[in-house]
Amino acid sequence: MSDTTTWQLDPAHSTVEFAVKHMMFTTVRGRFKAFTGTIYADERNPEQSRVEVEIDAASIDTGVADRDAHLRSADFLDVENHPKIRFRSTRVTGAHKKEGDRFRIAGDLEIRGKSMPVELDATFEGLGKDPWGKQRAGFGARGEIDRHQWGLRWNQALETGGVLVGQKVKIEIEAQAVKDETKTEGALSSAGSAASTSGA
Repeated sequence: MSDTTTWQLDPAHSTVEFAVKHMMFTTVRGRFKAFTGTIYADERNPEQSRVEVEIDAASIDTGVADRDAHLRSADFLDVENHPKIRFRSTRVTGAHKKEGDRFRIAGDLEIRGKSMPVELDATFEGLGKDPWGKQRAGFGARGEIDRHQWGLRWNQALETGGVLVGQKVKIEIEAQAVKDETKTEGALSSAGSAASTSGA
């Protein structure tokens, strides 16, 4: 019997954020406000777990309307021709059965129709039931990418040297997922079952 369980990301309690340097010395932060995701957790063999995420590129929000419009344009995300950003994991290494466990997720990140390999350092934040009896799990993930690899090369040179927009982009994800009882194959591992029973 399979021990795979299916979990759906809860956008109301999850964030997909990024940070990039502006003028070489100031950090500008933003987020994507619309996304969906599914986690296929193999309780017996965690390394067989999978993650799939789809982001609405046009939902980018840095708090400045003009800047957001530029980021949606062909200079950057080109949302008219490439409305979705996608991530599909290819490998999970490390345990993620108890709170505080650290693991690594390798996968393919697609931006502007181009897919490139990335790695995220992740942490399992815990497991428990909400007041309505639904099982929830929390995860955090961090990583850094080079935007030039996806063809996002727009920039402007500064008179003082350097460039306007940084090349490296930091990614920070806080995810809460809800167990999909209709798609569960098998039971949770003993560790997960114990946490569920205790209401942790």
